[in-house]
Amino acid sequence: MMAIDPVCKMVVDEAKARFISEYRGEKYYFCAPGCKKAFEKNPENYL
Repeated sequence: MMAIDPVCKMVVDEAKARFISEYRGEKYYFCAPGCKKAFEKNPENYL
């Protein structure tokens, strides 16, 4: 299944994603550690 990185909007393969974060019971997938870090700093900004 494919997901959209909420920070940079890249398409990420959930099965191969190395950067994953959970927020309010939902999993979010990221293309790079910088996107994950930005999301975790202020998740509401990207949702």
